[in-house]
Amino acid sequence: MPSSDRIDATDARLLLALIEEPRATTVALAEQTGLSRNTVQTRLARLEERLDSFERRVSPALLGYPLTAFVTTTVRQRLLDEVAAALDGIPEVLQVQGISGQSDLLVRVVATDADDLYRIAGQILAIPGVERTSTALVMRELVDYRVAPLLLRRAEGG
Repeated sequence: MPSSDRIDATDARLLLALIEEPRATTVALAEQTGLSRNTVQTRLARLEERLDSFERRVSPALLGYPLTAFVTTTVRQRLLDEVAAALDGIPEVLQVQGISGQSDLLVRVVATDADDLYRIAGQILAIPGVERTSTALVMRELVDYRVAPLLLRRAEGG
């Protein structure tokens, strides 16, 4: 396996096989990809160290949080680390990304209902250093989180 942090074509083929059959055995993956069992085992072990956790696979709706919203947040730059730490302390905050443009942060949150979303938005606005927020409710997810098309491109040598 290359020393680079990038996934090569062989790793991509393995990951695509796992997307297709998540419970596939090492032997089955070896047969499907044309690799030796030892190669598959070694590469899977290395991939497990580098890949995200299984958290992305748990739907917040199954936990009682059917609403998703994005809260764009403008912060005082010198307090950015403190704001990020405070956001990390709110369980309903799933993800925070620093962005360019008029706002500084894109905060993905989940809520049980509209009243709960109002409470969470208020918590975010009350964080010292947060100057302004704007909330957009996700009405429908049109394309789910995915990386399979990128893996396919990599597996094909792209």
